[in-house]
Amino acid sequence: MTDAELITVEVAYALPHRQQLIELEVPQGTTAFEAVQQSGIVGQFPDIDLETAKMGIFGQALGTKGLKLPKEHVLEMKDRVEIYRPLIVDPKEVRKRRAEKARQ
Repeated sequence: MTDAELITVEVAYALPHRQQLIELEVPQGTTAFEAVQQSGIVGQFPDIDLETAKMGIFGQALGTKGLKLPKEHVLEMKDRVEIYRPLIVDPKEVRKRRAEKARQ
């Protein structure tokens, strides 16, 4: 395989106390899901369930706004695949509680 057939991408995951950004070279035509698998990030964060984890490219969630799902979205040079943690609390509920507290 020649260098022309490889692209450089990043895979990112963050916890409140720890973040990881892995740069890797993958063959052209690699999907976001495949890049995450190849990155080995699950070995560092075993709680990630790749089958259910939400993923995005530069803050745009895959599977929304016309973007394909992670197993279908083909990466381009310098794309950053972000793995999103599940929400602990609904942001709307947090805003509602904050507004209620401010009224008191």
